[in-house]
Amino acid sequence: MHDEYERGCGMSADPGSVRYPVPSGFLAARLPAAALAAGSVGALASAVNRLLVSRGRDPHTWVLDAERIAASFTADRLMRIGGEPVQGFAPMSGFFAAADGWVRTHANYPHHRTRLLAALDLPADADPGMLSVRIGELAASDVENRCADADAVATRVRTEEEWAAHPQSLAASAGPLVAMAATGTYSGAILSVADPVRPLAGLRVLDLTRVLAGPVAARALALLGAQVLRVDPPHLHEIDWQHRDTGQGKRSTLLDLTTAADLDTMRGLVATTDVLVTGYRPGSLDRFHLTGDAPGLVRASVSAWSDRGPWASRRGFDSIVQAASGIALVEGGEHPGVLPAQVLDHASGYLLAAGIVDAVTRRDADGLGRDVSASLARTARTLLDLPGRVASPAEPLAVGPSAAITHGAITTARPALPGYSEYPFPAHDWGADAPHWV
Repeated sequence: MHDEYERGCGMSADPGSVRYPVPSGFLAARLPAAALAAGSVGALASAVNRLLVSRGRDPHTWVLDAERIAASFTADRLMRIGGEPVQGFAPMSGFFAAADGWVRTHANYPHHRTRLLAALDLPADADPGMLSVRIGELAASDVENRCADADAVATRVRTEEEWAAHPQSLAASAGPLVAMAATGTYSGAILSVADPVRPLAGLRVLDLTRVLAGPVAARALALLGAQVLRVDPPHLHEIDWQHRDTGQGKRSTLLDLTTAADLDTMRGLVATTDVLVTGYRPGSLDRFHLTGDAPGLVRASVSAWSDRGPWASRRGFDSIVQAASGIALVEGGEHPGVLPAQVLDHASGYLLAAGIVDAVTRRDADGLGRDVSASLARTARTLLDLPGRVASPAEPLAVGPSAAITHGAITTARPALPGYSEYPFPAHDWGADAPHWV
């Protein structure tokens, strides 16, 4: 998979070394989830080596740790706030039996729950039992179509053969694992590497992403020394534990782009950043014209279904892509199953981070910005195509306490990238920072 990333982006082989862990039982599944996870982290490690060499530094020898990778990918299970575990999924997020099959819903956010209930003609105070009964009255495709029309989030659970023939699968699978294309000329300075542990020091990154791949990508850049400013709309509050996990090493601010003052502030930030990372549906930010005067900008984006195909504008999450793509039925039996982590999200995040680092390296060489993109659907295709399926996997090994770190009331996973015991600083309170660079 590491090689697939480099071929797709047209990058040279790693000038250093990445040593992959032997199979260990962490992230055990029928599909080779552990190999996908390690490959994505390895792709980022190799990208860092290319950057170091391009700036006159020796490359690292990276020795990947299967337990640390598993900890990062299953951070929701390690997370503790005040000693208490967190809730990964809301009661109305899950598998439900339809009249002719299964559907998977996602209603972790209040507005998604509201839309889901409205799409299925349920009252606002409906409970999960009422939702289950209603879905059982409908065909799975009817639930899927109703939710798509209402901007709610649900999908019919498909076999991998059904998904392989689906127009959206064909569209998402047509391109490379991470796409990269040159854009406008860059006139800024090439940053030197004063500290090989923080090779991105001096790089400015605007993080306009939510759940989960985009925040993971930007957090990885912060780990490597970049100054990362996450910007959220004030009316869409992030789930607290997710922010505490993926907000590490970042500053967090709020801007309402529908107001002239905040839009001007955002445009000023874009004009002075090196990297813009977006995780909203393709095209949803176009009306704000954020990047028109930013030549040489590295524009990175991650989406559920990719930026092409009939589902490009649909909402989606890791669990939804697993269900639509056939992964849920591969991992399940009579009842659909799941991977041992939100592997598509995390892997896509590390792959996008690798693409960003390689885009910066290329910008140093040719003076051109880059568009970099990844999608969960494309990552799912790679996972389904990887060798190494297991008919009856053992239960995944549990991650030990050494892979977690505690600051105050918050316990989180340590970074997946070896050589880093923790992120630069714990997550700031959501929206607590001023909208400017420091």
